[in-house]
Amino acid sequence: MNKLNSRVLNFSHKATQFKHKELAHLIHSIVDSTQSKFQANLLLNDLSKSGRLDEARQLFDKMPSRDEFSWNTMIAAYANSGRLNEAKQLFDAIPSKTPITWSSLISGYCRNECESEAFVLFWQMQLEGHRPSQYTLGSVLRLCSTLVLLQSGELVHGYVIKTQFDTNAFVVTGLVDMYAKCKRISEAEYLFETLPDRKNHVLWTVMLTGYSQNGDGFKAMKCFRDMRAEGVESNQFTFPSILTASALILANSFGAQVHGCIVQSGFGANVFVQSALVDMYVKCGDHNSAKKALKSMEVDDVVSWNSMIVGCVRQGFTEEALSLFKEMRSRELKIDHFTYPSVLNSLAALKDMKNAMVIHCLIVKTGFEVYQLVGNALVDMYAKQGNIDCALEVFKHMSDKDVISWTSLVTGYAHNGSHEKALRLFCEMRTAGIYPDQFVIASVLIACAELTVLEFGQQIHANFIKSGLQASLSVDNSFVTMYAKCGCIEDANRVFDSMQVQNVITWTALIVGYAQNGRGKESLKFYNQMIATGTQPDFITFIGLLFACSHAGLLEKGQYYFESMNRVYGIQPGPEHYACMIDLLGRSGKLKEAEALVNQMVVEPDGTVWKALLSACRVHGNIELGERAATNLFKMEPLNAVPYVQLSNMYSAAARWEDAARIRRLMKSKGILKEPGCSWIEMNSQMHTFMSEDRSHSRTAEIYSKIDEIMMLIKEAGYVADMNFALHDMEKEGKELGLAYHSEKLAVAFGLLTTPPGAPIRIFKNLRVCGDCHNAMKYISKVFLRHIILRDSNCFHHFKEGNCSCDDYW
Repeated sequence: MNKLNSRVLNFSHKATQFKHKELAHLIHSIVDSTQSKFQANLLLNDLSKSGRLDEARQLFDKMPSRDEFSWNTMIAAYANSGRLNEAKQLFDAIPSKTPITWSSLISGYCRNECESEAFVLFWQMQLEGHRPSQYTLGSVLRLCSTLVLLQSGELVHGYVIKTQFDTNAFVVTGLVDMYAKCKRISEAEYLFETLPDRKNHVLWTVMLTGYSQNGDGFKAMKCFRDMRAEGVESNQFTFPSILTASALILANSFGAQVHGCIVQSGFGANVFVQSALVDMYVKCGDHNSAKKALKSMEVDDVVSWNSMIVGCVRQGFTEEALSLFKEMRSRELKIDHFTYPSVLNSLAALKDMKNAMVIHCLIVKTGFEVYQLVGNALVDMYAKQGNIDCALEVFKHMSDKDVISWTSLVTGYAHNGSHEKALRLFCEMRTAGIYPDQFVIASVLIACAELTVLEFGQQIHANFIKSGLQASLSVDNSFVTMYAKCGCIEDANRVFDSMQVQNVITWTALIVGYAQNGRGKESLKFYNQMIATGTQPDFITFIGLLFACSHAGLLEKGQYYFESMNRVYGIQPGPEHYACMIDLLGRSGKLKEAEALVNQMVVEPDGTVWKALLSACRVHGNIELGERAATNLFKMEPLNAVPYVQLSNMYSAAARWEDAARIRRLMKSKGILKEPGCSWIEMNSQMHTFMSEDRSHSRTAEIYSKIDEIMMLIKEAGYVADMNFALHDMEKEGKELGLAYHSEKLAVAFGLLTTPPGAPIRIFKNLRVCGDCHNAMKYISKVFLRHIILRDSNCFHHFKEGNCSCDDYW
């Protein structure tokens, strides 16, 4: 017998080393032994703990006599390994169930997140007269924490109070964790503070982690200080939590103090703690300390290296991020699907398409292209580099697309000027059952604003409100911009007023919006309000501000704001600002001053500057200066038709027909094509496009009949055709007809035919509206009692009761 006992005890230390035949022989020897139960239970326990469940079950089945320990050991082994069906079968077959039996199976269900089965057993256990132990309650509370089951957790809490477990540190720790994970930090805090004995380091760590996970870094810091004051030791779980909290509120100095505590406590070599240190320093922007922490690690940890690469990308050290990636490969670190997205972000920032292709090949070679995270990063990287075709190919081959996948491509289309494709893809996304988030909404609104599709933008707005998505500054700014660019400045203002927080982008969108809608003086009022709130203007704010002054004819104000850019705010004016000032001087008839400003520019004049000067020359008929501006544009933008067309029009307006023909011949010889003027109007979510003298529309006869009616009525009201805008050498009648059939007049005729009486008419044009059409629209608005909103390539014109919002400068 002693010999057998020795063999059993020896096996208990070397269970995993026995071969199947030797084990079978040992089981047979134990079963035949007269004192088999003790040895069998000992062997059964060791087999279960070493994971050899099939051999354990073989022994269990051959045991002539099984006691409570035998049954509970086997049930616990199956439950802990996830073989729940077999555990349940034994549970149902056991002659007599004890609290340990119930707890073993409940623990298995909780560990495998089987909510309904765990709670059915938990309540059934009580109905059969068994009182759950602290360990049973701990398992159930962990399930509630993991699955965020607040209501179930509250029921368990009620039972805890009823059974007087509410002073048990183990159970209360589970309750604190449950409430913290369920975002009920005040309840967790109350339980923590009312527990008499708080010397348990696990309890403190759970409370500290709860503060950190709920975004309250300051309370986490206080909790850590109190923990040390109480003499409770921190461990490898406490330190990462407080480091996470430090990173949350960018408390770098506090994090450095925690680093000192880590070294003193002997956890400086713990990989988990070291990784948290690197992450904390990275998120606090302490790049050098992060590098030191990474280099001091005795064991290379891919998580730490990933954190370092992410930090480099966020701080703009994109080349260093790529260098770290190369070093990871040289160290043969196991690169994972979290590494590649950061590397791809670096390549996108560097616009490095060559290396992007290399990394893409490496991703395919290593099989990481199947990961959704990596696929999304590839789509985003290609889209940010303007390679939409490659982005689309990656997107098409992704087997599992989420909202980020769709957002990356929609945003790519929007930011690369393919606005129609962005809207189509968004519609496909909704058809696929993907619910949009704030990021894709903001991108779609950019497309709506650029295409001026008001109805679509309004639908997006309505669906956004209906969805219950939380408002964000980015989305609200996009709504302001969309409404302003679609000519609905009052709606833009309503969105602005509803926002709880505004930033410089919000104010700038409204300032530019009012300026573009012909309400420059109100635009300046908003600028003054912005300054009063303490918001500092930026580069783009001054573009909007100077544009407002230009279109409102506010010369002195414009000069004041232009000078204040560098003097007050330290912003160096760019070509865009100079272009606005030249436009302002030109509209004020001060062409000499405009020319002098061009000569005094501290930056090299670009195309926008010369275009502004050329436009001013055209308005005032200064052909000599206009020729100089056009000549510069011919050199800078040789394939741009605009300077050729404008110079030709200036010659035509001055009846210099031969010079006008010469410019047109020059265009033709260079293969330069003039962009044809077109106007469009949205009706019932469909776009109707018109070109000058266009007869392709299905309702052409009605439209031209309406044109005849319009021209007759506005002439009676005092309209006279402006022949300066009839740029072809022909008789007067032919010129008048040519003017009558301009695209914007055809569009307004269609609008009068298809909209209810009194409804506003919204028209959009790709080029600037000509002076004759501008004058005609004023008469049409008066005769037909309509509000006509016309957006051309320069700004909005609101025609109402015979006036235009831009009458100050026309």
